[in-house]
Amino acid sequence: MNAYDEYMKGIVKPMREELTSNGFTELTTGEEVESFMNELNDTAFFVINSVCGCAAGLARPSAVQAVIESEKKPANVMTVFAGQDKEATATLREYLADFPPSSPSMAVFKGKEVVGFIPREQIEGSTPEDIKARIQSIFSQM
Repeated sequence: MNAYDEYMKGIVKPMREELTSNGFTELTTGEEVESFMNELNDTAFFVINSVCGCAAGLARPSAVQAVIESEKKPANVMTVFAGQDKEATATLREYLADFPPSSPSMAVFKGKEVVGFIPREQIEGSTPEDIKARIQSIFSQM
């Protein structure tokens, strides 16, 4: 691993841990995403994480609170990191082909069907409460 990769790994570690320490399972390779999606028969909430400010101040905290505070939750809470785990993100985006690539973003799957998608445009400029409510609204329809 070169110095740049090592530096970036250290920089994004707390960004990853904000989700993983709150119960999200991180998929870092295309094979992991493919394996998970091939086995998915119930529901999954994916956060496509990123290093941007709207991920830090809006997306990650809203996703965590939505899961913690929801009565109806998906069976799986998952994450991939755009710009860091490029293969994993690209593989997940194959399942999101009807939606333009967006990070951060969030998707709820029922099996392999996308039942809700929140792109960056619906994260930026929103309040954490609004984003959390949007996520919980999708959860309630699963």
